[in-house]
Amino acid sequence: MRPENQSSVSEFLLLGLPIRPEQQGVFFALFLGMYLTTVLGNLLIFLLIRLDSRLHTPMYFFLSHLAFSDISFSSVTVPKMLMNMQTQCQSITYTGCISQVYFFIFFGCLDSFLLAMMSYDRCVAVCHPLHYTTIMRDELCVILVAGCWIASCAQALLHTLLVDRLSFCAGTVIPHFFCDLAAVLKSSCSDTSLNELLILTEGGFIFTLPLGGILGSYISMAAIILKVPSFKRIFKALSTCGSHLFVVFLYYGTIAGVYYIPSSGNSKDKDIIASLMYMVVTPMLNPFIYSLRNKDMKCALQKIFRTKDTPLVSLIHSFLRTHMEL
Repeated sequence: MRPENQSSVSEFLLLGLPIRPEQQGVFFALFLGMYLTTVLGNLLIFLLIRLDSRLHTPMYFFLSHLAFSDISFSSVTVPKMLMNMQTQCQSITYTGCISQVYFFIFFGCLDSFLLAMMSYDRCVAVCHPLHYTTIMRDELCVILVAGCWIASCAQALLHTLLVDRLSFCAGTVIPHFFCDLAAVLKSSCSDTSLNELLILTEGGFIFTLPLGGILGSYISMAAIILKVPSFKRIFKALSTCGSHLFVVFLYYGTIAGVYYIPSSGNSKDKDIIASLMYMVVTPMLNPFIYSLRNKDMKCALQKIFRTKDTPLVSLIHSFLRTHMEL
């Protein structure tokens, strides 16, 4: 097969998920349910934060952006995956593939940065409670979130432009269910050493910096809590921080497994499973872990249900009841 540049290649073929044809219906229903739960759960959080003035605090400001990012992160790939499973058409246009690469990196980085900002916010609240409102000013929160969006955009644009310069063979097959950066690079007919070097260096820095900030924040909080040991405080910290850290390790661990841990030639299925974990499972878990177990969020839900009926509130009531039944 002869290599062609991006202007000659009009579409790629996605191999999709490694499941048997007779199991397609079951997995389609499973992933559709998980996607709807992700969208409804995060949309619920976003609406509650916007509608309840008591939730207009730095923590919930970051959380509203995380909810929007999680919806977008899943929507980049899952609808296309579901459509391919339903229609049995595995092709994707070159433009669609490059767009997936860009938005996948963009919202993946944004999730990572926002998780770091949220852990920093909690660290300030625990370690410096008397100066919390002075440190976490509205202006600083806006600057931090704007920095997250700009840094994520720059990161995504850099990798996407480098992918766009590569050549691909006619009839290129991507062994994945979406245009994952690592899978696209492996499918290229040209030299990808610069792309791989950038992933290991600049991408590694972007990966480890937020993770280091998250771990550092939780270590600082643990040190403060253990200074005055109390079974009630320790139990509360473990019940809250334990679930947060579980999602963090699930998210970063699966990403590291795909991009930074050397893999054998037969690791395609493992990479796909790892991608499903950080693209489908983690965004679905975030609403339950960060919000729906939270007392303030429960109070906001109760306030919504007690509000006098208006067309908007009636729509929200119906939406909330549907989500709670799920």
